[in-house]
Amino acid sequence: MVDTARPATPEADRHPTAAPPPPPAASSSEDSRQAEKAFTQVRAAFRSGRTRTVSWRMAQLQGIERLVREGEGELLSALADDFGKPRVEAWLTDLAPVGAEAAATRRHLRRWMRSTRVFAGKTNLPGSAWTVPEPLGTVLIISPWNYPVQLALAPLVAAVSAGNAVVLKPSELTPHTSAALARLVPRYVDPQAVVVVEGAVEAATALLDQPFDHIFFTGSTSVGRVVMAAAAKHLASVTLELGGKSPAIVAADADIDIAARRIAWGKLLNSGQTCIAPDYVLVERPVTDRLLQALQVELGRLQGADPSATRTRIVNERHLHRLESLLAGAGGQVVTGGTVDHDQRWVEPTIIVDPDPDSELMRDEIFGPILPVVQVDSLQQAVEEVNRHDKPLALYLFTASQQVEDRVLDATTSGGVCINHVMMHFNVPGLPFGGVGASGLGAYHGRAGFEELSHRKPVLRRTARPDLPLAYPPYDTRKERLLRRLL
Repeated sequence: MVDTARPATPEADRHPTAAPPPPPAASSSEDSRQAEKAFTQVRAAFRSGRTRTVSWRMAQLQGIERLVREGEGELLSALADDFGKPRVEAWLTDLAPVGAEAAATRRHLRRWMRSTRVFAGKTNLPGSAWTVPEPLGTVLIISPWNYPVQLALAPLVAAVSAGNAVVLKPSELTPHTSAALARLVPRYVDPQAVVVVEGAVEAATALLDQPFDHIFFTGSTSVGRVVMAAAAKHLASVTLELGGKSPAIVAADADIDIAARRIAWGKLLNSGQTCIAPDYVLVERPVTDRLLQALQVELGRLQGADPSATRTRIVNERHLHRLESLLAGAGGQVVTGGTVDHDQRWVEPTIIVDPDPDSELMRDEIFGPILPVVQVDSLQQAVEEVNRHDKPLALYLFTASQQVEDRVLDATTSGGVCINHVMMHFNVPGLPFGGVGASGLGAYHGRAGFEELSHRKPVLRRTARPDLPLAYPPYDTRKERLLRRLL
């Protein structure tokens, strides 16, 4: 998901590349001063102790709810300026989830903040033990361009619910939305404890030089490695929300019309610029023709009579050229679409059957409205194809069989799984969202986000008496015999 047309540096650019990233770009003195100032400010706010209180956390969550509600007009306009994003889609995918996440977190927060009792062990009796969730401290959030509101503010919900102070770095590739967040965030949350820093790669690099306690990065796998290396300098913990090629398996017993509708919807949403979009389809050969016909019908139906009213633009010309290059080198058979409109920054929704397995289209995450459909002779072949790639962020399975479901779940590894739909697992508050291996590290949403941005501090309390001499040296045969009975 890293941009192939420029160096892979610590920013939230979400596009694929097969090459490893070069060293990060050097930051300017102004970027360094800005980064140090922001870090110093949020560290002071955290050290004041006020972010630990339940009242502060609740106030920040309420502020985020109000931000996406009262700032809706400004944010939707910014998204339209950056993407030409349809209004309802922008609200549904970028704003509404943030408000829902903040509200749900606020409802459960007091319970999540409680200490948890654990058995102290026989050797500590009489005594008691428990864990206390406490904030990690200062958190850097580097957010991407593809959902520039949701993927900035949903991690912020997790961070402030856990009592952390935050520096938020939005993506410069969506400048109108970045500017809107920079204006709105200080109005609705504590401006001393939550600071927005705008800028390009150099600003992100300067921020990564600061000794944050935790870094939350959403972006590409290759840039995730750069972020993790930067975090290692300060032994900071990380959450890496990355990506990969999320497959959709269509078994022969699936409801083909429903599978086609839901896969097409997932591929068209945000013009395919979604980290958990169905990247390619593996379909059992006997139902290939039916699926292809249904996909073409659904792609047309979902775009409506006027596609210009429903399509989100590709974020910029550079990424449009990347998609054009993927199409040119794909091989296989184009059954629909394939045209690129540079004036509108659109790629016509495209289906390619059996592309070259060694093409960039089948090696890299697509991040656009291009859908490869690969025929397989069996479910086992589909599983082998999934396992040929890095572990994906999501896996989709369409089947009516519990046996097929169990086989795929047992034989594959992915960040998450959605059965008979695509992407909807992202919206379940009780499910952690995150990757595994090359698709990410750590998870958030709901309680998982609170726990991800907290340290679970263990506490043991012992009474002063009794204080048995058995535990202390010098040890002899009698003491050893008694200790072995107790332990």
